[in-house]
Amino acid sequence: MNLHDLGWDDGFAASLEPYDNCIPGRVSAQHRGEYDVLAEAGELRARVAGRLRHDASSGADLPAVGDWVALREQTIQGVLPRRSAFQRKVNLGAAEAQVLAANLDSIFVVTGLDADFSARRLERYLTLAWESGASPAVVLTKADLCDDPFALLLEAEQVAVGVPVHLVSNVTGEGHDELAPYLGPAKTIALLGSSGVGKSSLANRLLGHDAQATKEIAEDGTGRHTTTARQLLRLPGGALLVDTPGLREVQLWDADDGIQEAFADVDELAAGCRFNDCAHLREPGCAVQQAIDEGRLPRERLQSYRALQRELARLARKQDARLRSEERKKRVAETRQRRKVSW
Repeated sequence: MNLHDLGWDDGFAASLEPYDNCIPGRVSAQHRGEYDVLAEAGELRARVAGRLRHDASSGADLPAVGDWVALREQTIQGVLPRRSAFQRKVNLGAAEAQVLAANLDSIFVVTGLDADFSARRLERYLTLAWESGASPAVVLTKADLCDDPFALLLEAEQVAVGVPVHLVSNVTGEGHDELAPYLGPAKTIALLGSSGVGKSSLANRLLGHDAQATKEIAEDGTGRHTTTARQLLRLPGGALLVDTPGLREVQLWDADDGIQEAFADVDELAAGCRFNDCAHLREPGCAVQQAIDEGRLPRERLQSYRALQRELARLARKQDARLRSEERKKRVAETRQRRKVSW
């Protein structure tokens, strides 16, 4: 297997040099405690070295699909520095990141043109996509099932500021030729979206065969998971595709820059406010409220912007509390260790 076909280059090679007697590989799938890794000799099953797991401050420091890793005897000794990473906050209230895919060139934010279409959800996905370091693109599926797909295309374009939006049908193939420029050899693309938006059908179209299982939407209109695990797939033209399970919940993680990119129109308007600390409420000379009054900015977009900012502020408070807790535990452990030595 030629590693350059998987995206290997001199930059990654330089990152591998500190790891003695190790070979490079790219993670193609993650299982419980094990990983499928593509190496020069082919695909192999590997485990994480005990030291790497012990030194990891969180799950985000462990390998994810798309990562380049240092291997020794089918043991992952280290994760090479990521050039991009799509990550979200883990569920259940923990202040910790989960990396869904790494070393991406492009992210296809996929949403269906059915009853589940949501501009607000699209803004959330785009915020995370921008934060990843990869280039986002919006792919609107199920154009064949929508009475007026161009109306929803216009709505998507209004919130996807600076992001290309593509209208496709996985049934007829309409619009798929627009995706070709993203699919160059050794380029890595991730499909991200909610359950039932057509990611698996899109993946099958790009693969040229039915590799991913698909299901009909449930009677209540909710999506159903078909992809059950993240995996790296090779496309006929040489690109690499990361398909992910449908996401029922997407919480932000460290997305300050992503918000600025996703809401560049709001930030641009805010630069024209009379006061630098304008909260865009009732302050005199507020350019954002003026744009809303004149119909140039939907009020819902400002509300979404504020909601995401509040979410990030809550996360920052949780992170500070977690850091303080970890520092306390560290000091207690050090104190106990000193007492043992003195005894």
